[in-house]
Amino acid sequence: MSTFTIVMLVILIVLIVACVVLYFLGKRAEKKQAEQQEQLAAVAQTVSMLIIDKGHLRLKDAGLPPIVLENTPKYLRRSKVPVVKAKIGPKIMTLMCDADIYPLIPVKKEVKATISGIYITAVKGLRSPLETPQKKKGFFARMRDKAKSATK
Repeated sequence: MSTFTIVMLVILIVLIVACVVLYFLGKRAEKKQAEQQEQLAAVAQTVSMLIIDKGHLRLKDAGLPPIVLENTPKYLRRSKVPVVKAKIGPKIMTLMCDADIYPLIPVKKEVKATISGIYITAVKGLRSPLETPQKKKGFFARMRDKAKSATK
């Protein structure tokens, strides 16, 4: 056997082992996520709130309780998260928001939201349906539109 085939066999074996390890780690992460979603759904409650402000802020700058910072892993403390400042009853609270529903939240309007602790998981319009923002066009779609308008 030549050295080339030995090297290729070793590389192939290492790649197969890496794929198997990643498969099992992915399965474990999937189970954890399913458990967390069940816990969020168990303590969820629907409240009416007035949205004051929203933005993407670092956890330190967001004004969240100190226990949230302590429980966050160190590598995620500097990342930006969607934060909503809302008036719930007489209290003004700072809440974290799901990234999927963040664009749906209107500012300076009243909404009915499903919250779980300090995490907003769903939003509905209180008096009227929420406006869905238009998706941004990709680079190639914009260039195609410019080309079409230039040929007309």
